[in-house]
Amino acid sequence: MNVKSRARIGAALGVAALGLGVALAPAAQADPNPVTQYRTLAGVGSDTTQDVVNGLGNVVVNALGQKIIASWDATGTATVKTKATGCVINRPNGSSAGIDALRNAVDTNSGCLDFARSSRGPVDTSTTDLTWIPFAKDAVSWVKRSDSALPSDLTAAQLKAIYECTTTSLNGVTLTPILPQTNSGTRQFFLASIGVTAPGACVQQGVQENDGTVLDSAGDIAPYSVAQYTAQEKAVVTDRRGAAVLGSVGTVAPRNADKTLNLSFPFTRDVYNVVPTAKLTNATVSSTFVGSSSKVCAAGTTIANYGFGTLGTACGATTVKGER
Repeated sequence: MNVKSRARIGAALGVAALGLGVALAPAAQADPNPVTQYRTLAGVGSDTTQDVVNGLGNVVVNALGQKIIASWDATGTATVKTKATGCVINRPNGSSAGIDALRNAVDTNSGCLDFARSSRGPVDTSTTDLTWIPFAKDAVSWVKRSDSALPSDLTAAQLKAIYECTTTSLNGVTLTPILPQTNSGTRQFFLASIGVTAPGACVQQGVQENDGTVLDSAGDIAPYSVAQYTAQEKAVVTDRRGAAVLGSVGTVAPRNADKTLNLSFPFTRDVYNVVPTAKLTNATVSSTFVGSSSKVCAAGTTIANYGFGTLGTACGATTVKGER
């Protein structure tokens, strides 16, 4: 199957998954319900954190008990309407696309977006227009099919060789390394973690991330958010794992025996909500995102329920700025 077919199937499955998610847990699995419920803070972006932020949107309320956060998924309809007046925008798919959309809203003073979900940090920390606010801990491992003869443990060096296409088979199995679409924060973090600057020509690219159903042959491997894998396994969100099973890196498993995130895993990362730096003094933005006592950081039970690790006093820090 070529990359275009994989990407097309991945996108279709992503849309289908949204429908299934409504059946599993209606309010937490998709766009604001109803979509005409325009809440104070509108956000878009990361596939990895869309579900946990949807979950947070159900528990983070103002003094009147009204929900504050409206978060649109990475996939679905081509456009979303984020505010009651105007504000019909193309749906951003992934961390980088969400950040770009937020930056555009700031530059044009449209008021259409208030934050972006991001599973990666800023590329350029020399600027200060946007602020990355960490709220949870994740890890990125790799997956293979459960019926594959590929080893269950790979070193970072082996993964680098696989994604640079200098290693093309293991245990007699021809490898097909797979990557998410280019706006994916998971893609960017995974490649940086294994030291790959440019994927090799053998890599199939463009699938929707965190969707194990795209692994359709024994040699397929792909990066996967550990938190998303856990949430899907628990059926907190739509289960898109298919036959995918998590692999270890350098003999270190990505999860503990109780299936919580292993903080000793080599590829751990913070995940963020990104806000315009100029809005840090806005009372609603500040009380929702900023500081360890913010409404988001206080919702540790919800964060953990979606497979993420909590950050304790580091949650809500506003020291990470960047990207113009």
